[in-house]
Amino acid sequence: MDLFYTPEYAKTGDVIPFYDEDSKTFVNYYLKNWNPDAPKDKVIYGWHRIATSDNRNFEEVPTNIHGGTGSVIKNGGIYHMFYCTFNADPPAQWARHATSTDLIHWEDIPEDKFGPDGIIYKTSDWRDPFVFWNEEEKKWWMLLAARENTVTERNGCVALCVSEDLSKWDYRKPLYAPGMNQSANECPDLFKIGDWYYLVYSNYTDGFCTYYRMSRSLNGPWIRPEVDTFDGRAFYAAKTGYDGKNHYVYGWNPTKGENGWRFDSEQDYGKDYKTWNWGGSIVVHKLVQHEDGSLGVCPIDSVANAMKKEETAEIHGLTGKWTETDGIISCNSEYGYAASIGSRIPSQCCIKATVKYSGNPTRFGIALHIDENFDKGYYLMFEPFFNRIQFRSGLRMYEQGGQMFPYTVELERPLRMEEGKEYKLSIYIQDTLAVLYVNDDLAFGFRMYNEKDRCLGFFVSDGNIELKDVSILTE
Repeated sequence: MDLFYTPEYAKTGDVIPFYDEDSKTFVNYYLKNWNPDAPKDKVIYGWHRIATSDNRNFEEVPTNIHGGTGSVIKNGGIYHMFYCTFNADPPAQWARHATSTDLIHWEDIPEDKFGPDGIIYKTSDWRDPFVFWNEEEKKWWMLLAARENTVTERNGCVALCVSEDLSKWDYRKPLYAPGMNQSANECPDLFKIGDWYYLVYSNYTDGFCTYYRMSRSLNGPWIRPEVDTFDGRAFYAAKTGYDGKNHYVYGWNPTKGENGWRFDSEQDYGKDYKTWNWGGSIVVHKLVQHEDGSLGVCPIDSVANAMKKEETAEIHGLTGKWTETDGIISCNSEYGYAASIGSRIPSQCCIKATVKYSGNPTRFGIALHIDENFDKGYYLMFEPFFNRIQFRSGLRMYEQGGQMFPYTVELERPLRMEEGKEYKLSIYIQDTLAVLYVNDDLAFGFRMYNEKDRCLGFFVSDGNIELKDVSILTE
């Protein structure tokens, strides 16, 4: 059983989360991106409804809605879906409205279709409508991915429209317009925990992530927290849902290999070195609120509790001096690189370990699907000087990798590190997809294609580490 939902013959795209109070389940919707080799008799275009009680097991049913992402609300016993459609010639984007009585069959309302005003907002972008009831104003608010009419191309914003009847909408100035991005702030989403409002959006220029801002008021100002993302590059178009107890954020971890953007090298180095696809697998994180109002994420319960069979991971040193005393594995390597190797990694599992460092290591961390040469594989590098975790794949260890990639960092996540502090690591692996959680507060998703069925390893360079509670869990 999958840890992260991946439809057969297809990829998951943007998710509309909706918690149905009547059935006490999430009745979500997602854009389905069919694989090129999908059997023709399986392909059903349009939105697909996926119902779940645990955010891991989903029952899927196609709907008759065709278009881009949006939101679902319930009002007066009727379900309302707001979504978007696109025209190619001439280019245009539209907010749309449909209704349903059963969350499966939807009826579009053509007369409620509307686009940007061309005054406050440019006519190029108008999509991903998110609708909610503003209790303070006693009106419906709609947020949209848009571009503001300004003097520069850094005009991506979250647009705002207001309505009393969910049909006719008045334009207002943007809810959030930081003058930062050269594209619309996609998939806007808004929710509240305690005294804090949270605005969520995704952007693919000058960064490629789902971001959030926080404010005490819907009127702003919208504060950027120190870590303003829920995950890394491999987590996009994320939106949130709430079941009355917990808040969740739903994004997609993209696959690779279709060359949809026409950037891939003519020489085939394997899927690890292909460009990202649009869509992949749904990854769901549970939100954690800190005392200062900022947010972290941890695994959802159904994933965290999926692995019951636990085995201690055997670790032995390859280079450097590794010792074990009372279940604690230590390595002192102040003047070079030390590596150890352990148990083979199953195709679906959870790897757990607790690590702390001392001295001033340039990097330390975990190697996945590594061999006895400790070269080809995948590396999660904790780098205290940069306060980040860096992901690197095996080819980056060779001159060929340095020639191929004109940049230093492959994937990274910020993490402020302290000498002597314990870091509890959990890595959930489902075939090529993996998500690292640190202290049940930070997530880092990635993909592993070329190397598989190899071993777990640990390493440290120019410093010291201690490991304990190293284990591999399976179902």
